[in-house]
Amino acid sequence: MSDVAAVEQLVKKHKALKAEISKVIIGQDEVVKQVLLAIFSGGHALLIGVPGLAKTLLVNTLAQALGLDFKRIQFTPDLMPSDILGSEILDENRQFKFIKGPLFANIILADEINRTPPKTQAALLEAMQERAVTIAGNHYNLSLPYFVLATQNPIEQEGTYPLPEAQLDRFMFAINLEYPSFSEEVDIVKATTTDVSATVNPLFSAQEIIDFQQLIRRIPVADNVIEYAVQLVTKTRPKSPQATELVNNYIDWGAGPRASQNLILAAKTNAALNGKFSPDIADVQSVAKGILRHRMIKNYKAEAEGLTIETIIESLF
Repeated sequence: MSDVAAVEQLVKKHKALKAEISKVIIGQDEVVKQVLLAIFSGGHALLIGVPGLAKTLLVNTLAQALGLDFKRIQFTPDLMPSDILGSEILDENRQFKFIKGPLFANIILADEINRTPPKTQAALLEAMQERAVTIAGNHYNLSLPYFVLATQNPIEQEGTYPLPEAQLDRFMFAINLEYPSFSEEVDIVKATTTDVSATVNPLFSAQEIIDFQQLIRRIPVADNVIEYAVQLVTKTRPKSPQATELVNNYIDWGAGPRASQNLILAAKTNAALNGKFSPDIADVQSVAKGILRHRMIKNYKAEAEGLTIETIIESLF
């Protein structure tokens, strides 16, 4: 199949996928869009929202529609690395046998990742980066495709272990979940207080998703679009020649080179899902907030004046 035909097939399957997800998830269109961008780009996503906004339901529905193996891990302060990676035990023949932990699935929902100690966070983040884990000196590859969708509650921070910036950078997207609108909430209540439940049909195979990820990487990008993405990221860095007055005054730390790579990869995916064969500057701008918001650190002045990261990112366009 030619790449042009493959892009057309991706557009059709993406449309059908959104229809399957909408059987269960009401509203949250922008969230679904960004999660799908992360998945077809081969990246991980951090979902930030208060309890009750259907984060777990969204990931579970997504896994069903993609036809992938799904595991949920509830992160708690007493969770140890072996609890998620697995461990070796002695079997009845006195031979060591490896019992796989919940990390061995295609889609992992890491619920409240900031509630677990750094040692366990690091074990998960190594799996995210390497798509493999090392236990007792043995190397185990994880099944592809492999996605980690982690959640954080932005309100209650007592007794949490915030992810360091270097670890946040491993997530391609940071996605903010907002409250539903009045009409959406009415529809949610109607749909979830009866004994009727929607059936989500699997539309993809694991190999199809891998093929689409490889297709995204083959999509050509014009030099001016790459230069725009790099310039956008450079503008986020205080004291750089391109930095704006807003960045110099309100940002302590800007985005690194991984942001530039992710901007182009996500822009390619955004273009392909919309039936285009090469991304333009509008595609870069469309994905910029989700990719940059967790890679820029505001200073105390921005906090005091109530300035949001989104406002600063928009000013860079």
